[in-house]
Amino acid sequence: MRMTDTFIKPMHPEGRKFVAIFAVITLVLFAIEDVLGWIGVGLTVWCYYFFRDPERVTPDAPGLVISPADGVVSLIEPAVPPRELGLPEEALTRVSVFMSVFNCHVNRAPVAGKVEKIAYKPGKFLNASLDKASEDNERNSLVIRMEDDRILTVTQIAGLVARRIVSFTQEGAVLDRGERFGLIRFGSRLDIYLPEGVEPSVKIGQTMIAGETVIADLSK
Repeated sequence: MRMTDTFIKPMHPEGRKFVAIFAVITLVLFAIEDVLGWIGVGLTVWCYYFFRDPERVTPDAPGLVISPADGVVSLIEPAVPPRELGLPEEALTRVSVFMSVFNCHVNRAPVAGKVEKIAYKPGKFLNASLDKASEDNERNSLVIRMEDDRILTVTQIAGLVARRIVSFTQEGAVLDRGERFGLIRFGSRLDIYLPEGVEPSVKIGQTMIAGETVIADLSK
């Protein structure tokens, strides 16, 4: 690996306009005061890294559920999937991955399958690390039907700073495991509802890498 590859990462196209805005503001700040300009440089670099979209090596063993987001496991608990999806009112194991403003925010499909349903729900912008954020915050949920006919639900949740959930997919689309399906701008959370009887292989506080870290094994 070249030294430059360590620091220079591909940027998702969604971030180009924001980096451009930060850069223009930085030039204005330099015209006012050099110290303010250098603060602008730091913020521009942060914005670039926020929208970084590095390549990931997704495990190809059958039956694995991989993390859809970079971040830290903040909650593992039984919960009913978002009601707007129209799924049975039965509690499933929910694994929540909290993303800070320093994490990569491109979201990846935890399993391969067909996007059976997408449901968006407007809401509040509470701290995404709180349990009630799953119920009260703005969210976008996907139901993915796998080859064995089981379903897995993944929900993008806006946070305290986040103000926009972006989806790259649509109902009827077929996703590969690890394929990019969306992002959330500026801090947020992903909830994964595992199929009935499937136990997570991660713990609260564990660091996740989107597209790589295994959350559960459906074959067990």
